[in-house]
Amino acid sequence: MSLIDWLVLALTLVSIISYGIWKSRGTRTISSYLLADRKLPWYHVGLSVMATQASAITFLSAPGQGYSDGLRFVQFYFGLPLAMVVLCISFVPIFHKLKVFTAYEYLEKRFDNKTRSLTAFLFLLQRGLSTGITIYAPSIILSTILNIDITYTIVFNGLIVILYTVYGGTKAVSYTQLLQMGIIFSGLFLAVYMVMHLLPENVSFSDALHIAGKFNKTNAIDTHFDVNSRYNIWSGIIGGFFLQLSYFGTDQSQVGRYLTGSSIAQSRLGLLMNGLIKIPMQFAILLIGVLVFTFYQFHQSPLFFNKVEINKLENSVYKEAYKDLKQQYAVVFEEKKIKVNALVEALHKEDKAGISKIGEALKQADQKSTAIRKDLNTLIAKNNPKADTNDSNYIFLSFVTQQLPIGVVGLLIAIIFLASMGSMASGLNALASTTVVDFYKRLFRKSESDAGYLSASRWATVLWGLFCIVVAFYAMKLGNLIEAVNILGSLFYGTILGIFLVAFYLKHIGGTAVFYAALIGEAFIIYAWATNLMAFLWLNVIGCLLVMLMALIIQFVMDTKTKKSSM
Repeated sequence: MSLIDWLVLALTLVSIISYGIWKSRGTRTISSYLLADRKLPWYHVGLSVMATQASAITFLSAPGQGYSDGLRFVQFYFGLPLAMVVLCISFVPIFHKLKVFTAYEYLEKRFDNKTRSLTAFLFLLQRGLSTGITIYAPSIILSTILNIDITYTIVFNGLIVILYTVYGGTKAVSYTQLLQMGIIFSGLFLAVYMVMHLLPENVSFSDALHIAGKFNKTNAIDTHFDVNSRYNIWSGIIGGFFLQLSYFGTDQSQVGRYLTGSSIAQSRLGLLMNGLIKIPMQFAILLIGVLVFTFYQFHQSPLFFNKVEINKLENSVYKEAYKDLKQQYAVVFEEKKIKVNALVEALHKEDKAGISKIGEALKQADQKSTAIRKDLNTLIAKNNPKADTNDSNYIFLSFVTQQLPIGVVGLLIAIIFLASMGSMASGLNALASTTVVDFYKRLFRKSESDAGYLSASRWATVLWGLFCIVVAFYAMKLGNLIEAVNILGSLFYGTILGIFLVAFYLKHIGGTAVFYAALIGEAFIIYAWATNLMAFLWLNVIGCLLVMLMALIIQFVMDTKTKKSSM
């Protein structure tokens, strides 16, 4: 990056962080530290909820997902609006009226200590692992820009966010997220404009989409029902509904955001705002990836987007083999570019027969490119067995740093960092609040002073931050990060949601029945994931329904035994 880009990046980050710390000054109580004194308005709640979900993973990996797989991923969010409505009707009033710090406090009132502890533990495990993946995402940026080993950037990013979260708590997180989302939305429009500006003058927005369509990148809706298909309208609406309901209704990183609302109405409006804006926002981010794909049909893309691994290859015994693959790739690109230009002419002439014929030829040329990239992946793995051969997380970053003008690069990278910091800080804050409220306060220090609980919250933030840094070291093996973090969540969200739905709607079921039902349900979900029994979104549905069904059966058996023994 240029000096101007570094200045833009530094100025943006320092301004936002300083604003958050300034607004959070005077934090002296655990209520202020964890819930911002429950005084935030609806728009603040809504933007905070969105910013918590929109991590660096979203802005790094989602365009890469769009580039590699097209718009299909948007179906993942189709269940979100319905989930927001259900949350507003059921979850929000209950949590607000009980004045809870965490969602899991309610479970002790409804069931017992062991059910609350199990649910809180499942959350801590899931959120700790997910936040570790979130720390890994911005580390990719620094590693790429500075051309240094990602180990150092992981430690740097992790420590910065730990310090930031320890000082300000939820107030710092929420106030910075308010500005973050404004800058992020501006950056999205800027990114779309810049991609279109860099395309050839004779290529319109419609042409760009038609070109991407010939590579099956614009198929946003798949109506075919298949439990093994990750993204279709059925898995999105049904599986996505269960996942989003659990994420926003039982995950403390999100519950903690809307518990900051000044009233039930303010929290509801914030969630409804999220339900209305999230799908268009995610579609726009995926569309950026699709447009970047079209851009690289006119300009040769890197054979592999992770420059650190390419640098290692160029200085290895395999450098000649790499040069040979690079030459083959260049030849195939020139062939494909001729066909793409011919497609543009056919589109302008509305030559349907020509469009169809050229489209088939483009697919064949693309298969050649894919085969060369597979050979390169094999070469990279030979040179470095620990290397990540999935470079989808580097696609948008590579485009930004190599193609965009000075100043814009620094701003877009600042946006990615801001999204990362907001999401990481929310995750650490939720981990700390759950640890202190659901374990430390209940099991170890039942009558500590407010200052003591505040100190414990800050120490919990530090410890969880260090844990997340360790997790981040292993995230490079997980492939596309936006998929990885949602797969990870799906291993736990169904079980946790099942526990809460039993608590809300099956009033005759007790703590012991739901506790063992949760253990059985979680064991089955782990088995189903390990054996690839179904696509990950369906794990949320099966996990939830299985917990509810098993709780009914276990309670029935227990009641039957009780009746027999009393006769």
